[in-house]
Amino acid sequence: MSTDTDVLVLGGAGVDTIVYVPELPLPYADSYMIDSGIRTRAGQTGDFVALGLSALGLRTHHLDLLGDDPEGELVRALHREKGVALTAIPQPAGTKRAVNLVGPDGRRLSLYDTSRSHADDRLPEATVRALAESSRHVHVSITHPCAHALPVLHETGVPLSTDLHDWDGENPYHEPFALAADIVFLSAAALTDPERTMRRIVEHGRARLVVATAGAEGAYLLTDGDLTHVPAVPPPAPVVDSNGAGDAFAAAFLFGHLDGAPPRRCALYGAVAGAHACTVPSTETAAIGRDRLLERAAEMDH
Repeated sequence: MSTDTDVLVLGGAGVDTIVYVPELPLPYADSYMIDSGIRTRAGQTGDFVALGLSALGLRTHHLDLLGDDPEGELVRALHREKGVALTAIPQPAGTKRAVNLVGPDGRRLSLYDTSRSHADDRLPEATVRALAESSRHVHVSITHPCAHALPVLHETGVPLSTDLHDWDGENPYHEPFALAADIVFLSAAALTDPERTMRRIVEHGRARLVVATAGAEGAYLLTDGDLTHVPAVPPPAPVVDSNGAGDAFAAAFLFGHLDGAPPRRCALYGAVAGAHACTVPSTETAAIGRDRLLERAAEMDH
């Protein structure tokens, strides 16, 4: 079957306001002077994955709800600038937004504006079906509209991936995504026993690959019943921000997967891209390119 798109990214479009703070947690004070400035830019998890895939040469299409507001225009402008196809479904409540407090060590605290979405938000089934059927792969963000799209996606038979982010292994909201995807990414940050959670995903769901990222400790890869550790890759420059590192990892892993690379090679690509992302300030969107990714991965082989 011919396809127009390598990866369809569902959901996760929005705008972040970035505030660099002197420390996290931030002690109470009447006011703080932010010398680095407070900046608002387009880019949430779906945007970062879509831009990361496109930077690696994959034909990428992004589908989500966007408001007719200044934040929505920032998202549209970012996709135009980066050459990523975007289908925007009208969102009367407005475009999703968040405030990210970023500490000196690159850690972040995100404040999400939940007023910009409603439980009855939906992506049109016909649009989801048409775009999925013309794609090799679909990456699904863990938003309410995407949860409702899972049955339609299954009917298409197109392989799925998702990122559960900092799931604790128990929150029932994440389970439909965890059990529906063929490839599952998640952070180990909130897991007391990452291996147990990873194996449970495989036992009860469709996943053939599960990857738990652990920041500077690398990542854990579960495939064919075997759990292996993937070392972290040294960042090519000083670490300034961890925002988007997990999205970069997922995009590069999918790049390798769709190119036919074995899982451990895919995880190496993810580690390289994640390390690169940590050197990019939150105020920018600069994904690693294909040539640089392959060059850094080759360096890791020696």
